[in-house]
Amino acid sequence: MATTLKDRIRAQRVAARRAVDEDVRRAETAALVRHLNAELDSDDLVAAYAPLPSEPGFPDLADAMVAICGSVLLPVARASVEGIPQPLQWSQYRSGSLVAAPYGLFEPPPPWLPPTALESVSTVLVPALAVDRHGVRLGRGAGFYDRSLGFRDPAARLIAVVGDDELVDELPVEPHDIAMTHALTPGYGLVSLR
Repeated sequence: MATTLKDRIRAQRVAARRAVDEDVRRAETAALVRHLNAELDSDDLVAAYAPLPSEPGFPDLADAMVAICGSVLLPVARASVEGIPQPLQWSQYRSGSLVAAPYGLFEPPPPWLPPTALESVSTVLVPALAVDRHGVRLGRGAGFYDRSLGFRDPAARLIAVVGDDELVDELPVEPHDIAMTHALTPGYGLVSLR
């Protein structure tokens, strides 16, 4: 039941994101970067991601994180030979170094670090289609992040990056879902969850 409802919400969120005007998306990205600049500094080791064109933060999120923190890990998503998503590997991001990757993503080139590299970060920016006020995150459904976030330092902030209307009161939850500690939106900034 929860999966079916999640699939419906995913489809609605993806369609709504595709309808966002490019100028609006750029303004929202600039607002996200301003909020992150106020929350992070050069002492923070951050794991982030390279947003897809329809995601909040496109196209500047990863470069902004390097400018703020200096050291940023980006994910490398792979599946087993059977097609089962594996925990994310990580790579140090250098501006302008992204290459095309599976699933329509962009990632840093090798060398890649193991999933345990997440133990060293203080903040993880997590892509999401929506997040609720209890920390339940709705991703794209493959489960890469749910398989990976268990490797983090338990004190690390888990920040779902979403649009203002994607911070909702409640989402369906399943036992494998890992709760976010915060949401980051263009209009609300950093919001504590739970």
